[in-house]
Amino acid sequence: MDIGDVIQDLERIAPPDRAEEMDTGRIGLIIEGRRDIGKVACALDVTLPVVRAAAAMDAGLLVVHHTPLWTPVTVVSGPLAALLREILSADLNVYVMHTNFDHAEGGINDALASLLDLSVTGRMSLGICGDCSLTLPEIARRLAAPLITWGRPSLPCRIGVVGGSGFDLSLIEEAAALGAEAFLSADLKHAAARASPLPLLQSTHYALESPGMRMLAGRMGWEFIDDPPVTAVWT
Repeated sequence: MDIGDVIQDLERIAPPDRAEEMDTGRIGLIIEGRRDIGKVACALDVTLPVVRAAAAMDAGLLVVHHTPLWTPVTVVSGPLAALLREILSADLNVYVMHTNFDHAEGGINDALASLLDLSVTGRMSLGICGDCSLTLPEIARRLAAPLITWGRPSLPCRIGVVGGSGFDLSLIEEAAALGAEAFLSADLKHAAARASPLPLLQSTHYALESPGMRMLAGRMGWEFIDDPPVTAVWT
């Protein structure tokens, strides 16, 4: 299949105009490879292990959530040079769907809500609010990652969930207005924790967003490449 036809499908799934301003120039086909596409691989991040796995299966396209090129590139050296060398050597296209996939129906946040079996859901400006019948240990098991709580969340209850870095006070307050009694996201800052009107559940960025890419790969018949960061919890 032609890369142009695949891009049309991807833009239907996550329309580029739904992306936030921060993603200007950072989504879509960010690295061009071969024109004719056979296999498609999917991952959360563009890492060396992911690129090598995609190349090993002779994928012509790698669809990811996070761009490897967050800042303007003025020097190509070190880890970036190593990564680009592998991508270009494999003639691999890299396509990014970031905040446009966060906002899309069937995207990152819908996948997270589905993983946690949320019911009676309502869509937030970013994220989902719904009734959660799981306990804290059950949520941790579903996410396959540890949870840190701030305050005293009493689960099961109604919760707001935002994949990725969603501990924004405006989002927490929006969830509270929709009846949420707790809020789940990643990358919590101390000031937000102190100011939050709700108890907070913090997991890892990868645990909250990779289910969306895994679900997309399953829906499209692509190969999902799992590459979680190595983490440990010490007490």
